[in-house]
Amino acid sequence: MKSYKPLPLETGNYYHIYNRGNNKIDVFFDSESYFHFLRLYDKYFSPIAETYAWCLLKNHFHILVYLKLPYEIEIDKLEYSTVEKANVIEPSRQFGYLFNAYTQAINKKFKRTGSLFEVPFERKKVISERYLKNLIYYIHNNPVQHGFTDKMSLYPWSSYEIPINK
Repeated sequence: MKSYKPLPLETGNYYHIYNRGNNKIDVFFDSESYFHFLRLYDKYFSPIAETYAWCLLKNHFHILVYLKLPYEIEIDKLEYSTVEKANVIEPSRQFGYLFNAYTQAINKKFKRTGSLFEVPFERKKVISERYLKNLIYYIHNNPVQHGFTDKMSLYPWSSYEIPINK
């Protein structure tokens, strides 16, 4: 188990967010689980971040995001299952909501119990344009690196061929 305090997520910055299954277990079990994770990501995270690249693999994922400044956050698009409105909007909490909702759905569907993801999730602040460009390639090449496909363009669970909407 990790015993360090993670880097805080600060608005107005780019981050490489990644995580894997607890004890390296799979976190995506079928096509619907990938779709469900993406729906939850859109629900909990899209209003507070711009996503530049993502890739979901069987036991881990990578996401490159820009965390919106407070005035850029689309508060009216934030929705929660257990509360009407969040008292505080923090990126780490939003990921917590995402991971909890996804874990509950997977546990129910596959009749399992316990945590699904490692805690805390990993994050690295993007501090240069060169790192940003290399990171986009790294994220999209991950399925090739792990032997899921021979070409980035053939892997279905990545943003490789999805245009960025601005």
